[in-house]
Amino acid sequence: MEKKKVEDFMMMNKKYFPEDKIHYIEEKLLDMDETEFQRIAYLEFKDPSTMMLISIFAGGIALDRFMLKDTGMAVLKLLTGGGCMILFLYDIFTMQKQTKEYNYRQLHIGM
Repeated sequence: MEKKKVEDFMMMNKKYFPEDKIHYIEEKLLDMDETEFQRIAYLEFKDPSTMMLISIFAGGIALDRFMLKDTGMAVLKLLTGGGCMILFLYDIFTMQKQTKEYNYRQLHIGM
């Protein structure tokens, strides 16, 4: 893959992935052919800042966990009132990291 295309992709999408995995993603993208890269380029990633806001305002009904396809924890959080508020508070402080990991898994599956 062309280095310029990979640099452009990373410049636009860097905020969606964990910092420690950025170099690995760049290497994998450089090794891809054009059709694989096009498929990856059209993936939609969840914005960590938006997910944090969703966690703050709708985390009590586990919407944040459902959006990250963490159904088991979402049902637990929903049925226990946010895990007696413990899961709710935990998610508020860790939602950005969880979202970046989710995006990385989505990208990794696409690779």
